Amino acid sequence: MQKIVILTGAGISAESGLGTFRAEGGLWAEHRIEDVATPEGFARNPKLVVDFYNARRAQAAEAEPNAGHLALSRLEKDFAGEVVLVTQNVDDLHEKAGSRRVMHMHGALKGALCGRCEHRWEAPLVMAPGDSCPQCTQPAARPDIVWFGEMPYDMEQIYEHLSEADLFVSIGTSGNVYPAAGFVSEARRHGARCMEFNLEPSAVGGLFNDIRIGPATQTLPEWVAEVLAN
Repeated sequence: MQKIVILTGAGISAESGLGTFRAEGGLWAEHRIEDVATPEGFARNPKLVVDFYNARRAQAAEAEPNAGHLALSRLEKDFAGEVVLVTQNVDDLHEKAGSRRVMHMHGALKGALCGRCEHRWEAPLVMAPGDSCPQCTQPAARPDIVWFGEMPYDMEQIYEHLSEADLFVSIGTSGNVYPAAGFVSEARRHGARCMEFNLEPSAVGGLFNDIRIGPATQTLPEWVAEVLAN
């Protein structure tokens, strides 16, 4: 086995205290997705959206990586072949754990984006509506987050990696959100073996060769130890 491509979703960060879309009582439960995670919502009420991501940014800044994140960092460091880590998460827990090669297909809380010239820079901990772009000076700053209805980042590269994978691993994803939910089909089409780690099988669970059920903090360290032992 030469190349492992890994997709992580909200489930891996939930064990570090960062809520998923569907968790009761979390940040997402207080808002309609249409209001805080779409371009239309931002156009209607930029303050609501900016405040929402300020709260998420502050929460993520205090969160610490868990044993699942640390296991993936160990795999990247010690595996003899290539490990590519793609995440749907906008936190930086993979980086905090030591992973160096992380593709944030849905953007990152630590980033700011200019809606006019598309310049990107590191976001302050607290953004404000009408913040100006350091490049074009227009008051068009927004969180560098891929909202519903927008194209995820790095898709061409991701599909190239999937076409080269010997093993595709999906961790903590629902299998409901495309294009990520289609990654297992893409990897299978090119001959990869596919594994899923989740608390329960995802919506596309039937496409995986192997499903490991349980908390990522337990199942991932065990699996990484197996891979490295071989």
